[in-house]
Amino acid sequence: MRAYAVPVPEVPLDFPRAWVEFADPDDDSQVFRCDLTWLTSRWTCIFGSGCQGIYAERPDDGCCTLGAHFADEDDEKRVAGFVKQLTPETWQLHGRGRKHWIETDDEGARKTRVVDGACVFLNRPGFPGGYGCALHTLAVATGREPLETKPDVCWQLPVRRSYERVTRPDDTEVLITTIAEYDRRGWGPGGHDLDWYCTGNTDAHVGREPVYVSYAPELTELMGAAAYSALVRLCEERMASSLLLAPHPADATSAPRRKPRRRGSAGDAEPAATT
Repeated sequence: MRAYAVPVPEVPLDFPRAWVEFADPDDDSQVFRCDLTWLTSRWTCIFGSGCQGIYAERPDDGCCTLGAHFADEDDEKRVAGFVKQLTPETWQLHGRGRKHWIETDDEGARKTRVVDGACVFLNRPGFPGGYGCALHTLAVATGREPLETKPDVCWQLPVRRSYERVTRPDDTEVLITTIAEYDRRGWGPGGHDLDWYCTGNTDAHVGREPVYVSYAPELTELMGAAAYSALVRLCEERMASSLLLAPHPADATSAPRRKPRRRGSAGDAEPAATT
C-alpha cells in the first residue's frame, strides 16, 4: 500500500528529502544547499482559510501569537518607517500601539509588542479595515511586496535560511547557505509544543503553485536574482522528471485539494467587506 495514502493531519518531521547544491553565480565563495522536496511542494499559507493557529485557544492568530523578533537594527528601522504609514482605519490597535509597539523579551531581545494575547499588528476578525497583519495589508494596498513592510522573520517564514562555513580538503573555505523548510524545529525546543503547525500539515499542502514559484520574491531576496534563477532551473528539471524522488509526504494525500483563497503569508489580510 502506498505510504501516506490515507490523509493524516501532520507528517513526521523526518522523511527522505532531495537536496541540491550549486555555486552562487555571483559569489564563488558561497554554495547554496536547497531542499528541493520542500521548494517543489504544494504548501501554501491558509491563514483565514483553515489555519488552526499555533495555539488551540487562539485559532484566529495563525502564527502571530508570540510577536516577531527583529533580526537586527536595520530590520527594526525599516519596519518603523512603515508603521508611521499605518492609520486607525488600517490598524486596529493604532491608538494603543502607535507609540508603544516594541517590547523586549526575557533575554532583552527587541520584538513587536504582544497586546491582548497576540502581535500588536494583528487586526482581529471583524475589524472593518481587514482581518490579518496590518503591515501586510499596507504592502498590498501600496503595491509593495510584504517582505518590504514586515519584520524579516515574518516574511521569511516558512522558508529557513541558515549558514555554515566549511573548510574543504584543499584548505579553501566556502559558505554553505541552506534554503529549507522552516519546520517545527526552527522555532527551537518550544516548536514541538505548538498545538498545530502548517509546513508538514496536509491541510496546507493545497497550493496551485509550488513553493519556489509562489515564494519567488522572498527567495530572490534571500538568495539574489542569479542564484534564484539557477534554483528555478533545477526545480523545473525536478518537476519535469517522470520519477519524482522524495516528494513531500504532506503533498501525497488522497484528500481533494481545496482551491486556496490566494497567495499569502502568516497574517495575510482579507479585504474589508468581503462577501
